[in-house]
Order: sequence, then C-alpha cells, then structure tokens
Amino acid sequence: MLVQNILFALIIIAGMTYSIMAKKLTVPAAITGALVAYFVFTGARFTGVAMMTTFFILGSAATSWQSGKKDAFIIEHERKGGRTIGQVLANAGVAGICGLMVFVFPQYAGLWVLMMAASFASATADTLSSELGTVYGRRFFNIITMKPDQRGLDGVISVEGTLIGIAGSCIIAVIYAIGFGLGINSLWLVLAGTVGNLTDSLLGALLERKNFITNNAVNFLNTLIAALVMLLFSLF
Repeated sequence: MLVQNILFALIIIAGMTYSIMAKKLTVPAAITGALVAYFVFTGARFTGVAMMTTFFILGSAATSWQSGKKDAFIIEHERKGGRTIGQVLANAGVAGICGLMVFVFPQYAGLWVLMMAASFASATADTLSSELGTVYGRRFFNIITMKPDQRGLDGVISVEGTLIGIAGSCIIAVIYAIGFGLGINSLWLVLAGTVGNLTDSLLGALLERKNFITNNAVNFLNTLIAALVMLLFSLF
C-alpha cells in the first residue's frame, strides 16, 4: 500500500508539472485536479487514475488536433489558455465525488466506481465528439429539430462526431474492464457514456445556447446524468 501511495504521489507531481508547463491547466486548476485525482485514487486506485489520465490525454490531444481548422467554429471560452478550476470540476468533479463516496460508504464501493467510470465515459465521449466531430463531420444537425445547423454551435451534432464519442466511451469501458473484469457492466458504461454525451448536446441546444446555463454547468450535468444512468442500469 505504501509503495502504491508513493507511486501515486509521483504520478500526480509529474502530471501537475507537465500540465502547468504545457499550459494545459492553470496553476489553481492543476492543484484542484490533483485533489480530484486523490479522491479518484482513493475510490478506484490506479484503474480510476488510468481512466482520468486517459480522459485528460485524449481530450488534450483532440483539442489540439487540427486546431487551426477549428478556429472559426470554436466558442471563445474554449479557444485559448489552460483549463480553469471550473473546467476541471465540470469534467471530473462527479468522478471525484464518487471516489469520496467510496470512502464514506464503502459497502457500495462497486457501485460508486461504476458511476465514476460512467462519468469519465461521458466526459471522454463529449470531448472527443465535440473536438473531432467538428473536424471530421460532414453534415451537422440540431439535436432538437434534426434540421441542418452550423457546426460548432451548442446542440449541433454529426454522425461522425457521435460515433467518435461512442469510441471514447468504449476506451474508458476497456480500462474499467482491465481493472475490474470484463462483463455486462462494460456495455452499460458505453451506453451510459453515450447517453451523457447526447444529454450534453440536448442541454446545449435547450439551455446553453440561450445563455441559461454555462458550458461548465453543461459538462458537469452530462457526467452526472451518465453516472445516474449507470446507477439505474446497476439497480435494474
């Protein structure tokens, strides 16, 4: 256990250093991310850290991929600068809460870890579908009306982006399966992540586009809904 804790500390220090130097996170956001990572590690050990790290790496890579091509479509708050505390909590806050709940209610540890994984599946799906769908999508639709709409706007989806999002959920499900065993839960994770991703688009079209809620609120809610969907799958 001591060796694992030391290894985790080294990973966190290395991650914080890289994130700050590469301007992926602001200094306060990096500290917040380390705290969230601690809760994730407490709840799901290195499998949880692997899911969080995979989300961060894939999300950063997708955001940087062909960024020049996306400049005309990127919303201003997503354009430049490291991620803030609000963005860290919006994407990983639910996972951190689930990790904390493992400590508070250890008798339900398996369920909390599944909900954590679902939140990461949704966050990964959302980021990949948004960033890469903008690049590789061919036809874009408003998720509410299903009529053609402008790429990059809140609530606008493409078939290509949706499929990329499903692939993102699958990656998180594979990591969960490696850590906790392959089973029906892996399928539920993909479904929960996809539901969360589509919910993000629905909230974007219904509320964010009208400035009723912020992008951070949308991201937090989509991960929360994915976790709750996983809870329903587990119960029924």
